[in-house]
Amino acid sequence: MELRALRYFVEVVRQQSFTVAAEQMFVTQPTISKMVKSLEDEIGSPLLLRDGRQMVLTDAGRIVYQRGQEVLAAHAQLQAELNDLGTLGRGELTIGIPPMGGSLFTPAIATFRQRYPKIELKLFEQGSRAIETALINGELELGGVLQPVDPANIDVLPITRQLLWLVARTGSPWDELREVPLAQLANEPFVFYGESLALNDVVLNACRVAGFAPTIVGRSGHWDFMAALVLAGVGIALLPAPYCRRLDPAQFTCLPVVEPEIPWEMAMGWRRDGYLSHAARAWLEVARETLPGRAGDDLMLGLTGIAAPLQAPRAE
Repeated sequence: MELRALRYFVEVVRQQSFTVAAEQMFVTQPTISKMVKSLEDEIGSPLLLRDGRQMVLTDAGRIVYQRGQEVLAAHAQLQAELNDLGTLGRGELTIGIPPMGGSLFTPAIATFRQRYPKIELKLFEQGSRAIETALINGELELGGVLQPVDPANIDVLPITRQLLWLVARTGSPWDELREVPLAQLANEPFVFYGESLALNDVVLNACRVAGFAPTIVGRSGHWDFMAALVLAGVGIALLPAPYCRRLDPAQFTCLPVVEPEIPWEMAMGWRRDGYLSHAARAWLEVARETLPGRAGDDLMLGLTGIAAPLQAPRAE
């Protein structure tokens, strides 16, 4: 059984889509389909059935999916341990980087590259939820995750704790306020997070606590695109405070959301009982030096070259 075919099949099941799986694996959709078909031919049984837009695993498919994850995790650990027989002078390390928190890790990436120039640092760019799953399954050694995580399986190094702020165009009803209760946004159109992102569930749960279900008019995992949609008049958004401080106060109204406050807590995570290679342990050492706990505002603002927080007077 070819590992590549198994990896493609597992990704198709996770994504519930041949097209999305192909994008994630950086291959064409026909390649994914051909490899999954070859796996079915080898096993002698269909693995996937279509039920409308959903993909349903056959009995054989469930077995292959479950055992396939174990095989891929064992293969990843085998590679890590074999690579670890050498020194930190060579090798590779894959880090999970969520799209919303990517810039948080830039100082650590730069320092690691400078300190260990012969280690290839690969970035697994997925949402926090997918990264946490990959950590638990042993497919990743390290990755950025949104807290809270499963404490029985994941250990973390906290990076930052921030609050989500309202982002609206100037001229909005909130221009002269210092903060806004979440319930006051109940009738507004929301530019929301992608359904695969953990922040999607965090904001949805906060809205439920405030007594409403948000009207979602668009989705993205990239803060700058979300802000562009707000500026275009598509709707409002809720973004972490450091990103709000990067926006032009002449164009945007940004202020804290309360009742309830919505936290954004990023951390570097790794599997509690997992194997950490020399490269992974070196990364954690660099992360502890360059990502100082919860000092998220200063860290992120430093990346932009802004000497002081840029925000409208109403949010000071």
